Amino acid sequence: MTAACQPHPRAVSARTRFRALRREERGSAAAELTLLTPLLVLLLLFVVLCGRVASTKLRINDVAHQAARAATLARIPSQATADAQSTASAALASAGITCQSLSVSTETQGLKPGSTVTVTVSCSVGLGDLTMLGVPGSRTFQSSFSSPVDVWRGTSSRAQAGGAE
Repeated sequence: MTAACQPHPRAVSARTRFRALRREERGSAAAELTLLTPLLVLLLLFVVLCGRVASTKLRINDVAHQAARAATLARIPSQATADAQSTASAALASAGITCQSLSVSTETQGLKPGSTVTVTVSCSVGLGDLTMLGVPGSRTFQSSFSSPVDVWRGTSSRAQAGGAE
């Protein structure tokens, strides 16, 4: 072989060193993945927690809206309170939310035409299945919604006098 065809001595040693380094890194990807798996699981659980919190907050807002609307359709304040409570319970059940404690408070302002009915829903939801994140066992979500009483609806003379229909 002529001197012009032979590789430079430093080039041979660099190639040899590179090949040696590649052989030494075998299995390093598996080791890195093994070390990162717990962090990836915690990240996944955190994403699930954020999704559940956001979804539950939106659903509680919707439940308060439905309960307030149901309360405005009643003719007497006691019926409005009962309608708000039953509508909130049914809406939570259909949304798949199980409250550890549910509180529905209703302010009717006498249900006079043109007034507003305000319903506040407070629901404590358990998060115990995500304990690896160190989150508390439950979180309380609260939402209020006001709905106007129809100005043009008819009222009975008993309802205006405060009696039962």
